Amino acid sequence: MTAVDLPAVPRVLIAEADPWSRDLLKQVLLNVRCDARLDVCADGQQAATLLRDKTYDLILADWELPGVDGLSLLRSVRQKRRSLPFILLSSRNDSASVREALPLAPTAYLTKPLNMEGLTQRLQDLLLNEGESVYCEIPPLAPGMTLPVFLERRRDACDGAPLRVDVKDAVQHSLTPDGLDLKQLEDRVRIDPQITAVLIAAANSAGHHGTPVQTLSAALHKLAAGQSMNLILGLALKHNVVLGDPALLAYAERHWQLSQDTADYARRLARMLELDHERCYSAGILHRLGDLALLRCLEDWRQGGGSLDDEAIGESLDTFGAAYGSALRARWRLPLELRQLIAAIYSLEGGVYSRESLVMNLAAQMARLTEHEGLEALAGSKTARLLRVGLSELTRVRKA
Repeated sequence: MTAVDLPAVPRVLIAEADPWSRDLLKQVLLNVRCDARLDVCADGQQAATLLRDKTYDLILADWELPGVDGLSLLRSVRQKRRSLPFILLSSRNDSASVREALPLAPTAYLTKPLNMEGLTQRLQDLLLNEGESVYCEIPPLAPGMTLPVFLERRRDACDGAPLRVDVKDAVQHSLTPDGLDLKQLEDRVRIDPQITAVLIAAANSAGHHGTPVQTLSAALHKLAAGQSMNLILGLALKHNVVLGDPALLAYAERHWQLSQDTADYARRLARMLELDHERCYSAGILHRLGDLALLRCLEDWRQGGGSLDDEAIGESLDTFGAAYGSALRARWRLPLELRQLIAAIYSLEGGVYSRESLVMNLAAQMARLTEHEGLEALAGSKTARLLRVGLSELTRVRKA
């Protein structure tokens, strides 16, 4: 079947167990056909049920699906529709696996980590006529919709924060003749809360096991170069990853800087006290993720026709910022220990505190000081006393 045979709006099934790979496939496809009707599932049994109930124009399925695997799905499809486009994805790149799949005539057999350009080209060939492109207008807000209701509804489904880093540039400058240099990539993207959160979440997802990952460095090495690069580049395909409203961007800059200052102070304090400085840095970078995600949703509100001024932005952040952060950290299943460090930035609860929690609380207090405020009062605070950190140590951390 060719693109010219497709209906005006194609229906596509994506079956992929790993949530982050599933989201990446969805974004790549929507970047080619933003109007496609998508069904997305995480196991083969659900995919088989959908295939019985609906007629699809394209299927993307992972061989390693739980329940009914992707090869079995392909076999079932070929018994009924020999020409239906079916892209089989797999981590198996051995010749025996390829020989096993080829008699079932998959439209493409793509091995993981996926080649993003190759996948995009395949989808364009299948879903678009030559020279064709599809434009999708941003839907207007529902009549009578208010900003608080809009934000409440978006809280549990938002895509996270806007990007601070140009991901294409970061990846390009991290490529060497030997492949992707993970250390160079880490150095270029570590200031970005969205990238940090997504990679840590992906490294702890269903497709990866072992000790929970709590730092960007550990996430990059667990995911390896190919998947890390795909996930980072995939973020650039999402809607409103770059804020266009100057007022929203100004707020985002302040939150990015506050995250950066907190992370830097936390890392220096942790190093001085011989604690896990990378984990403390991660907690600092991530602690404003909810506020930044909220600003991205406010951009959606504005583009949908809603009015927005400085007062509305401030009130929205005060009302919903913390809730957005909690919802994201829970939905992305960031490790509990990391979430506890983030919580310590805002308050210390109970009577027993870990030293790293105290570091995070003190670092946040330092980050909130203006350039004209001294460190004397902070040096006398309960947090500093518990850490046995005095004015000279705080001054050294601030000037480092």
